[in-house]
Amino acid sequence: MSSHQANRPLEMPDAPKPEMFTDPVKAVERLCEIYEASSTFLRTRFSEVIDGPMPAVRFRAFYPEIRITTTSFAQIDSRLSFGHVAGPGRYSTTITRPDLFRHYLEQQIALLVENHGVGVWIAASDTPMPVHFAVAGEAGVTVPQEGALSFTLRDVFDVPDLATTNDDIVNGQHVVNEDGSGPLAAFTAQRIDYSLARLSHYTATEAGHFQNHVLFTNYQFYVEEFAGYARQMLSDPESGYTAFVSPGNHVLTEPEGEIPATEKTPQMPAYHLIREDGSGITLVNIGVGPSNAKTATDHIAVLRPHVWLMVGHCAGLRNSQSLGDFVLAHAYLREDHVLDDDLPVWVPIPALAEVQIALEDAVEEMTEMEGFDLKRIMRTGTVATIDNRNWELRDQSGPVHRLSQSRAIALDMESATIAANGFRFRVPYGTLLCVSDKPLHGELKLPGMASDFYKTQVSRHLLIGIRAMERLRDMPLERLHSRKLRSFEETAFL
Repeated sequence: MSSHQANRPLEMPDAPKPEMFTDPVKAVERLCEIYEASSTFLRTRFSEVIDGPMPAVRFRAFYPEIRITTTSFAQIDSRLSFGHVAGPGRYSTTITRPDLFRHYLEQQIALLVENHGVGVWIAASDTPMPVHFAVAGEAGVTVPQEGALSFTLRDVFDVPDLATTNDDIVNGQHVVNEDGSGPLAAFTAQRIDYSLARLSHYTATEAGHFQNHVLFTNYQFYVEEFAGYARQMLSDPESGYTAFVSPGNHVLTEPEGEIPATEKTPQMPAYHLIREDGSGITLVNIGVGPSNAKTATDHIAVLRPHVWLMVGHCAGLRNSQSLGDFVLAHAYLREDHVLDDDLPVWVPIPALAEVQIALEDAVEEMTEMEGFDLKRIMRTGTVATIDNRNWELRDQSGPVHRLSQSRAIALDMESATIAANGFRFRVPYGTLLCVSDKPLHGELKLPGMASDFYKTQVSRHLLIGIRAMERLRDMPLERLHSRKLRSFEETAFL
């Protein structure tokens, strides 16, 4: 902090004293109270001074936080992978948007209280709330760029701090907070706020529309089929789905309603088939490439979805495969490189039995084939993910040799990234691809050769992904969120 900032008197909102809660509903109500007071204070002061001279004071407000102190190890069901801290000690996390995460927070706090037999402390933290995030949800209010104001913004308000906006906790590089407490959750408040803002930018939909079950695809064809499926579900009062949200936050509640086009197409448009309890399905068209796959999953992860699946196209690598065949990934050859600094390539990405079974059962249901006959149209094996879309133009001896050594059966540019980030963020993951070309065998992805595939397979492929999600939705959370995704010293929150 500069001397100019340090010499300015601080104006801050009043905050309630720290209080212990054993009732998770009341605890979250207090979190909402503190958060609303802080964000309202910053929005109000910002609106008051934005068009005037530099104020005589500096404005500051703080995120709320949750703390728990335990003096003994918890007596818990050893099958559970979350809901308890690793051992005796102090743990804390800052919280943002408790209104958005209300159900999640109530669930996690309830587990802590039940498993440890102590209450949680709710108070204002020592972490300042950046004004950018405080005004993010206010319609018509934006923070101007540097130089647009008559004063330097950071001299008057706190701005985002990269020192607290990182993935050190999920990457296993962060073991204690500055005050000596251990992390209670995988993401800090600023890290979450950062992703909420990015999600709105990249997908053109608000974070509140995202559902707990996320499908990723790399082709627009799937979006069109998803919109058609959504209309069918909205026409069925027994489906449980209540709305379909498209980019621009357009909400469709009637099956015959219009889905307007957005003025500007977002980079990774998201579509949400809504259930009131959040158990619906979100489809994100991430386009082509591992960078987009990482960006999307980096930010969706803060919403703590229950599962995400990749359903897209791939290159079949075996002569026995045909266009339209399915590939169920049980391993990944990672040559995408975008996660090398966060998750070393020597880290194995295990297949999750619950997800694999749901996908295979869904394929059997939709194709009416099972057992040994299913092998006619589906192969289970290693999927290679690369960062070079035109890998076919290189000398084939090197790439083909590596692919053969790995026993890869398919190649794409997104699946391993999505699975690896699922592993990194403790989000259950899976991959079911559809063969759209066979470059090693002279069947390239050209318009004439692929047209029949696009017409006949996209709808069935998407429905398989949806059926798998519906099976996983019916599974208890403690079973779906596998212990295979948890490291030695884990956060208590899911």
